[in-house]
Amino acid sequence: MSHTPTQQQAGLPLATPDIVEHDLDILIIGGGMGACGAAYEAVRWGDRHGLKMLMVDKAALERSGAVAQGLSAINTYLGDNSPEDYVRMVRTDLMGLVREDLIYDVGRHVDDSVHLFEDWGLPCWIKGKDGHNLDGAEARAAGKSLRKGDKPVRSGRWQIMINGESYKCIVAEAARKALGPERILERVFIVRLLTDKNDPGRIAGAVGFSVRRNEVHIFRAKAVLLAAGGAVNVYRPRSCGEGLGRAWYPVWNAGSTYAMSAQIGAEMTMMENRFVPARFKDGYGPVGAWFLLFRAKAVNALGEDYCETNKAMLRPYEERGYARGRVVPTCLRNHMMLREMREGRGPILMDTRTALRSTFASLDEKQQKALESEAWEDFLDMCVAQANLWASTNTAPEERGSEIMPTEPYLLGSHSGCCGIWVSGPDEDWVPAEYKIRAANGKVYNRMTTIEGLFTCGDGVGASGHKFSSGSHAEGRIAGKQMVRWCVDHPGEAPMPAQTPQALADMIYAPWHTFQTYKDATTDVEVNPHMLTPRHFMLRLMKCTDEYGGGVSTFYITSQAMLERGFELLDMLEEDSARLAARDLHELLRCWENYHRLWTVRLHMQHMAFREETRYPGFYYRSDHMPLDDAAWKCFVNSVHDPKSGETRLFKRPYIQLVPEADV
Repeated sequence: MSHTPTQQQAGLPLATPDIVEHDLDILIIGGGMGACGAAYEAVRWGDRHGLKMLMVDKAALERSGAVAQGLSAINTYLGDNSPEDYVRMVRTDLMGLVREDLIYDVGRHVDDSVHLFEDWGLPCWIKGKDGHNLDGAEARAAGKSLRKGDKPVRSGRWQIMINGESYKCIVAEAARKALGPERILERVFIVRLLTDKNDPGRIAGAVGFSVRRNEVHIFRAKAVLLAAGGAVNVYRPRSCGEGLGRAWYPVWNAGSTYAMSAQIGAEMTMMENRFVPARFKDGYGPVGAWFLLFRAKAVNALGEDYCETNKAMLRPYEERGYARGRVVPTCLRNHMMLREMREGRGPILMDTRTALRSTFASLDEKQQKALESEAWEDFLDMCVAQANLWASTNTAPEERGSEIMPTEPYLLGSHSGCCGIWVSGPDEDWVPAEYKIRAANGKVYNRMTTIEGLFTCGDGVGASGHKFSSGSHAEGRIAGKQMVRWCVDHPGEAPMPAQTPQALADMIYAPWHTFQTYKDATTDVEVNPHMLTPRHFMLRLMKCTDEYGGGVSTFYITSQAMLERGFELLDMLEEDSARLAARDLHELLRCWENYHRLWTVRLHMQHMAFREETRYPGFYYRSDHMPLDDAAWKCFVNSVHDPKSGETRLFKRPYIQLVPEADV
């Protein structure tokens, strides 16, 4: 690492920041579950080869990523289930379009990650001899564990209960111990990937800046893992005013994974896919434990179970092979809920009162108190705001139901969504050649993108949802080992970025220069014809996507004409992005986050425009192409952006079924 001081450090950005340069073998971008898994595995294999590696995180490792606030369940643990059944479940929930090779690969490795979590100290619930549940502390006191083969407490076929408020801290601690403090750089936001000046199809590193100090960091690396999460605040949320920043997925997920990979020409896939979760209204609290553990039902204002009254809505999809067996795709459950809301039978309520009273019937007083406590702890583990909302609105779950509603759309690849980057599958005989990316040396590297040396995992991997926290960690471990293999196969090679360090620093600090140039043109810096604040940019972006890209204000409906108008507005916003202005390091962060959001959501809308069908009713509707059209569109929609011409090419890739049908 070389450090080139140019001016004294200051609390606010200076016109010329210090430039810090790093030469590495492996660069890990992100600090979430996938990045932690990659770090743990890369150290295990890379240290024996003397590889130089660094993890760079925009936040602080202990509370970074989607699991930052904690979880009350691990959503992917196979146990007695087979990887084939796991593929069938994911395929069914995502309307038949998934990369089955990638999903199977996660399925056969994910339990290993969960056992590591338990080894590191995560308390997992275990079934007691009497059939009652032992929480994590009770299970540990009884000497029970998953690794020993004891049965977990399941809140569903694939979910297991945990005491998970410190879930991320536990996993982060293992990654931190593996790396050591000298190989972790926190509070540095990566904003651009860099390709090699002699081979634009090969990664050369990345560039970012410190959000605490006046520094630009330039990283030169042979292999890069891009694991910066999904995209939030790309659509206008239902909340307004002081609640505008409240969202279901972490607000710091700015689409950086998708934007930065697309900008350098990586092939993207299924970017039209989105996730619209049904959550407790306003607090965005999780509903999974209530549906699965407490067996609660959602009802309309008339007290009707609308999933029963609207069963006929599923028949067209059942006839095509969707909504198979016990699994009703998440989007179709939304589809039925939205009908109730459109036709005036809202609000929709989670019937917590009936669920708790039914469960209480088989429990003694002590067990009832424990269950009531768990009802609250479900939120305290992972969504404190929902517990606050219940308290402030006098909502006692054992006495009255609580309103649920579909949220604004999110873009992600590890939950019940599958947008992301097209990556290589495993180099095994059962994986089709179409699903393998062969590098210039003739080898296949699992989870490598079409940019040589660039890997991803978790939210970054497209066409492969339902990994959740444990699957993202397992996928990170897969990518970490493959990055080591890549570096070992390329000894002595040192990719070199095309841009000079000073040019990169000037590019990153452009919003600061804009502010300095025009700040005195008016008496109020937020009302200035020469510049645009990051907040104003974000509000314009959200208004455009919400109204024309299938947001909450249109009940998730869009069309070719609406998308075209949206593209016009986004083009103007792209033009105005040159006037983004930052008063300090925090606003510089917000400028770059919002620029990533623009790239991400525009790509999302381009894919929606290309796919002329409604593949995910309940997540979005193409009003001009409502039917599901398997004959033309049971395929992946992929895209590649050409950095030289600025054009984005969209095209189809074939879906190949690897696991035969069966009841799920």
